[in-house]
Amino acid sequence: MNTPAVLPVSPGFDIRPTTDPLGFSYGPGVFGPACELRKLDAIRPSLRDPRCVGPEIVYAIAMDVGTEERRADLLARNLLFGVVTYAAGRLGGEPVRSQGHIHAVSASCGSSTAELYEIWSGRAVILMQETAMDNPGRCFAVTAGPGEVVVVPPNWAHATISADPSQPLTFGAWCVRDFGFDYKGVRAHGGLAWFPRLDGDSLVWDANPRYPTPSHLIEKRPASYRQLGLRPGVPIWRQYLENPEAVMWVPRPERADTYWSGFIP
Repeated sequence: MNTPAVLPVSPGFDIRPTTDPLGFSYGPGVFGPACELRKLDAIRPSLRDPRCVGPEIVYAIAMDVGTEERRADLLARNLLFGVVTYAAGRLGGEPVRSQGHIHAVSASCGSSTAELYEIWSGRAVILMQETAMDNPGRCFAVTAGPGEVVVVPPNWAHATISADPSQPLTFGAWCVRDFGFDYKGVRAHGGLAWFPRLDGDSLVWDANPRYPTPSHLIEKRPASYRQLGLRPGVPIWRQYLENPEAVMWVPRPERADTYWSGFIP
């Protein structure tokens, strides 16, 4: 029998990841859908080695979870909370990871939207770049551990990477409710501008030669994001409970237009 894992940090409501099958267990008063399962075959085109071997189910994702008492408010605000858990292991010589995308234009606001990640277990690297065109612009690899948050701004291409192959990666994220994904530019280049590779248990980075304009990858820890109204060390679900306006720049990115210019994650 699959016993739900105890997370090292509290998400703020009763949800726990499972590994067999990969997914989530919802506690009393918590709603959530059956997980969508992303298989290795679906992300092969964005890997450095599309023929690699690895877990058949790379990750499980459940979009729209939360507590029953907040469901109506989430709908009214066009906010959605998504949760993801990755399998432990490797994809050949690469870490377990998503394929990468840009947030598509949402009809509710007429633009690409932002996203707010919170890592619950494992170690993540959010790889992001300003565009998915031939010139990717500035590129960042932001490493975060349990309890840390990472912001992805509108229009940026990004992927989430598990930096520790010995354990699953689990995280939650605030998103817009009418979300969509644009894969066109990432798939045209066979991935993002940099490929993560495992050297032992450490990540190293190789430039993707299908981007004709060279780029520089900046490796860093997350910013504080205080200008967005976030409080470091406070779970992002709790921040929403105490002040919903603190995360409303996610579905309404125009509220932070001055912050997105020159954004550094």
